[in-house]
Amino acid sequence: MTFFRYGFIILLALVPFAASVFPQDLSSLYILTLIFLGIGFSNSKVVFLFLLCVIVVSTRTIVDDGFVGHMGAVACRLFTFSMVVFISANLARHYRKIKESKKELTIALAKALDSRDSFTANHSENVANVALKLAKEMNLSALQCEAVYTGSLLHDIGKIGVPEHILIKPTGLTAEEYERIKSHPEIGYETLKHIADFKTTGILDIVLHHHERFDGKGYPKGLKGGGISLFARIVAVADSFDAMASKRLYRDEMALSKIVDEIDRHKGTQYDPQIAGIFLNLLKNGEIQVPSHPADAKKHSIEGTVDKRHFTSW
Repeated sequence: MTFFRYGFIILLALVPFAASVFPQDLSSLYILTLIFLGIGFSNSKVVFLFLLCVIVVSTRTIVDDGFVGHMGAVACRLFTFSMVVFISANLARHYRKIKESKKELTIALAKALDSRDSFTANHSENVANVALKLAKEMNLSALQCEAVYTGSLLHDIGKIGVPEHILIKPTGLTAEEYERIKSHPEIGYETLKHIADFKTTGILDIVLHHHERFDGKGYPKGLKGGGISLFARIVAVADSFDAMASKRLYRDEMALSKIVDEIDRHKGTQYDPQIAGIFLNLLKNGEIQVPSHPADAKKHSIEGTVDKRHFTSW
């Protein structure tokens, strides 16, 4: 809304200048100013919106008619301008309500998925929070940051197609079970691919490619380097961090120093080296914290077990 608020102020200030340069009808400029007013201040009270609308009407009256205009024309103009502002404000509020509902639904889906295993509870939210901090640190736009956050919440949604006895198995996976686990990015993609917004914003790229490796040895497509979407490369680091920092049925959580060593050692192989470097700097500066864990999680480490689930949540 900040953009529209500043836009309203700038457009209103341009009215006298535009009137001197283009003396013809400025109706389009006024309508645009009113739309920016309605959207930018849509959360404000009706009285405040009306007062701002009065300012716009007064400006037009002064510019077009001098300091005194016909009262009937002024009243008609005030009514028309107010309608434009209130309609714009209501549309903006409705849009935000839909957007908030979509966010709440996404979080609910992520929580439902994580609830299948108490050891991975909060995993999706933890990954989303870390990925969002990385995206902001990389100066991605607000829309891109939102896509990274939403995609992170949904990155493991494909696990709904993986049998629960595999997801919570306390010992090493068989080759067949590991292949079932590796199918979850494609299952997630197939589940969400019909949502057009997810495709255009890059959310589907996160769901499908968050297990690709920078060296091309990941899955499901074996993409390499810049061939992997930026969003997926960001989530890959956040996903690994939360997996290593969290307790699992098949192992204990790793010490922070060990996590740092592992991520640093795998820069350029498993992880995008630039993103991994940014992550390590944020971690060092305390801007990224070790994620919280479920209070009821119990220790179930399996001595001697070598498991491919070490670096990610599969």
